[in-house]
Amino acid sequence: MDLRPLDETTSVAPMLEPSDMAAMAREGITTVICNRPDAEVPPSHRAAAMQSAAEAVGLAFVFNPVAGAALTLQAVEEQADAIDGAEGSVVAYCASGTRSAILWALAMAGRMPVDEILAATAGAGYQLDGLRAQITALEAQQ
Repeated sequence: MDLRPLDETTSVAPMLEPSDMAAMAREGITTVICNRPDAEVPPSHRAAAMQSAAEAVGLAFVFNPVAGAALTLQAVEEQADAIDGAEGSVVAYCASGTRSAILWALAMAGRMPVDEILAATAGAGYQLDGLRAQITALEAQQ
């Protein structure tokens, strides 16, 4: 389990295992967000299996799948709602953590300065400077 903090309550991670849920619960995480579509994973890692493992140890589970170029404003809003609705720390995951980091970065537009958003993602290992224009545009819509 490779949790990469973006801020004091939200981390992203590469693909999680069902067995990671108990460890995350022990660490105080309350919500898991899956950004990986079921078509990308074996049955043992599809959303239903991951949700069952999460809920078995008391974690909330949100399925907000994003496939490659299919990133939409609705997916960004769903990510923001899931983060905002969490009663504690959140971990969002996908294959490498990149999609989850992108969703977080776009969801934070208007909440944090763009430079801080990009510094947070870079600190977690995700160079997302190419999103500066999109984050700025979303910030202007707030």
